[in-house]
Amino acid sequence: MGFHAYEVSLEMIGAVGPVIDRIARRDRDLADQMRRAASSVPLNIAEGSRRLGRDRLQCYRIAAGSADELRAALRVAQAWGYVEAPAPSFELLDREVAMLWRLARARP
Repeated sequence: MGFHAYEVSLEMIGAVGPVIDRIARRDRDLADQMRRAASSVPLNIAEGSRRLGRDRLQCYRIAAGSADELRAALRVAQAWGYVEAPAPSFELLDREVAMLWRLARARP
């Protein structure tokens, strides 16, 4: 699948994986939620790429919501002192959210 948002979502997972592993040592529940949110992004992008019209937009909106959830969870982990600011992770997340925002607002 050559869809750029999909490829960036997989790159994002690679970047946040080690961060999530560090968080899991302190808060397994938060880490599990982060893994589910991170996994949801490429899965919904892939599903959306095969849909049409409003169904496609809904999948992209779900993917965007999951990316936002992951970003919020990273900030929560920072607030709890589990991790320092994971800059590459935030940069990729911001990039992914921006792409999904545009995709989710396209006309069906």
